[in-house]
Formats: sequence, structure tokens, C-alpha cells
Amino acid sequence: MVRLSVNVNKVATLRNSRGGRVPSVIDAVRVCVRAGAPGITVHPRADQRHITSADVHEIVEELVRHPHVEYNVEGDPRPDLIDLVKAVRPHQCTLVPVVPGEITSQAGWRSGPQTARLTDVVGDLRALGIRVSLFVGPDPEAVRVAALVGASRVELYTEPFARAFERGLESAHAAFAQYVAAAELAASLGMGVNAGHDLDLGNLRLFRTLPHLDEVSIGHALMSRALFVGLETVVGEYLALLL
Repeated sequence: MVRLSVNVNKVATLRNSRGGRVPSVIDAVRVCVRAGAPGITVHPRADQRHITSADVHEIVEELVRHPHVEYNVEGDPRPDLIDLVKAVRPHQCTLVPVVPGEITSQAGWRSGPQTARLTDVVGDLRALGIRVSLFVGPDPEAVRVAALVGASRVELYTEPFARAFERGLESAHAAFAQYVAAAELAASLGMGVNAGHDLDLGNLRLFRTLPHLDEVSIGHALMSRALFVGLETVVGEYLALLL
């Protein structure tokens, strides 16, 4: 079974649009756990426009009661984010490059100066027992960079696959072949394989067949559907598909 990590950022976005504590991120986490989700993901950005540092701490306190549920904190390796990760010690930290002003992630890490300091960051986190995943596109050079800096896993950036899927099955399968090659390379280099960004109940039917796929992180599509049929129902739908 491919593990599902539910990203609860959108619950915080809705809460922050009004202020206060409604809807409750912790209640959302509890529903996801009750529905059987084996993982929870958050992405606390520097501007705290959705998940806040307080949320990150509250969620880890909630998940102490559910040791079978993995906690994944993702974000760019800015000092305050790394300090937060070191403080809460989630099961996994996914390092994601961030472009100032972006609405959501636009690309994975690439070879270049921006990756130079990742080796030390990855080493520090792994020394604390935190699994580190690097967010990369389905590019062989990027996968090798992840291995060089010491990442335990890659998280494959799947928006290009999602857009190809929208164009039809021929385009989807052509794009998927790139992800298969990237996953095979990652496995050959001793890394696990995660995936995320714009995966949904439609395109996941193909993507779940990716070799070596350990985990998918899904937030926007899952929460959008939950508005109409309920969060517990949608978590169950994704888990059934990933069996």
C-alpha cells in the first residue's frame, strides 16, 4: 500500500481568512486520523498565511496519541523553519525550494548554488533521527543532487504529470515514463520515493503504479472535494485507491 499523507494547509487558509480558530486544524487532523490516514503534512511558510508555528506544535502534541501516524513538515530551509523542525522532530522533513511571492510550489530543487548548503541542513536533521526528503522534478540530475546531499527520499513534483494527464492518456503515459525513470534512479541510489502536487482521484489511478512509491502527499484536491462530501469520506476514498 502507498501511504497517504494528508496536507491540512487549506484548513488553516480558511481559518486565517476570517481569524480565530474556526475551522480547527486540530479537528481536521483528528478526522483524517480517524479515517485511517497514516500521515499528516504541513507546510508552514515564512508569511504564515496558512499553517503557523503554533499549529506545527499543536499537531505534534495531538499525534503523540497516534504513534502510527507519521508527521511530515515541509518548507524551504530558512533558519526559523529548520529551528522549528528541530524543536518538534517530525518523522520527516521535506525540503522545498520557495520563490518569493509564489502561491504554491513551482519547481523542485535543481543542481546549482542554491543546493550548496543543503548537505549541512540534511546532515543536521538526519542526526536528530528525522527522515529528510528533497522535493525534485522527474529529472535525473536533480535526483542525483538529492543523493549527493544525503537525502533519504525524494518527493517527485507531480504538477507536470497532472497537466499532462489533463491533455489525455497519451500525454499522461509519456510524462509518467519520466517519473518511472526518476523513481528507478532514486531507488538505485538508495533513496525512497514520495510524490506530491496536484495529484487527485483521477490521475492517481495511474500514478499509484509508480515503481518504489512510498508515499503521496495530497492537500488541495482532497480538501476541495471534502467541501462537498466530507473530509472523512474523502480520506477513505484516497486510501481505498492506494491499497
